[in-house]
Amino acid sequence: MAVHAHPDDEASKGAATTARYAAEGNDVIVVTLTGGERGDILNPAMDRPEVAANIGTIRREEMAKAAAELGVQHRWLGYVDSGLPQGDPLPPLPSDSFALVPIEEPIAKLVAVIREFRPHVMTTYDENGGYPHPDHIRCHEVSMAAFEAAADPEQFPEAGEPWTVSKIYYNHGFMRARMQLLNDECKKHGYKGPFDEWLERWPADDDVFDRRVTTRVPCADFFDARDAALRAHASQITPDSSFFAVPREFERRLWPTEDFELAKSRVPTSTPEDDLFAGVEAK
Repeated sequence: MAVHAHPDDEASKGAATTARYAAEGNDVIVVTLTGGERGDILNPAMDRPEVAANIGTIRREEMAKAAAELGVQHRWLGYVDSGLPQGDPLPPLPSDSFALVPIEEPIAKLVAVIREFRPHVMTTYDENGGYPHPDHIRCHEVSMAAFEAAADPEQFPEAGEPWTVSKIYYNHGFMRARMQLLNDECKKHGYKGPFDEWLERWPADDDVFDRRVTTRVPCADFFDARDAALRAHASQITPDSSFFAVPREFERRLWPTEDFELAKSRVPTSTPEDDLFAGVEAK
């Protein structure tokens, strides 16, 4: 079970891993907490009044296409995107925002999905949300609380029979080491460095995400499925996005994994791992 804040997050964080496990015959589900209604339209070709007026519906349609590309099941939790506040001081969040909902509500809903689906493994975001979007931080909080509560018969008894998830991981796809390696390879072959601006702003000794990785899952054969899922979110991604700038030949050869941090495990395992199901008796 991969828990994400918005439609398109499932396609940019751990997507090839979910596609791989689904292709291997495992039941895989993406749970999206909000509808992405307040995300910007980032593709100029889609920046039209009729798209903006129906963005909630369009994002649902895009999510369905992305789930089909990954071969996974999908469930909405039903909350409204909080948007990313900007300014100094930051403006207040809209009153209907997911980040302002009493946290027990989404925890109870996610516990019900966990108890129904009965996953062995969950993935989510770290305590900083991967980046400090209020919905990403709340996604972390809800996921970690539901991981614990789903196993406890005293919590949310109306949400179904208790189920103990064996392991929960944080996604860690945004790492300086990866960007530097792929950027250098692009330049070596005469391409423009797609991550030049990022790397200039990011100190070379500040790769905190890479240091936290415990688990690298080989999934290069599913990078095409990942890309197709991301392109399905046409309002969110442009064809010339930096997501697609590195030739896949380079990526498959130099960084053929997606990377995770084991946050909690209820089964014996040792790190480093190459499988989210390491230590789990049956997938």
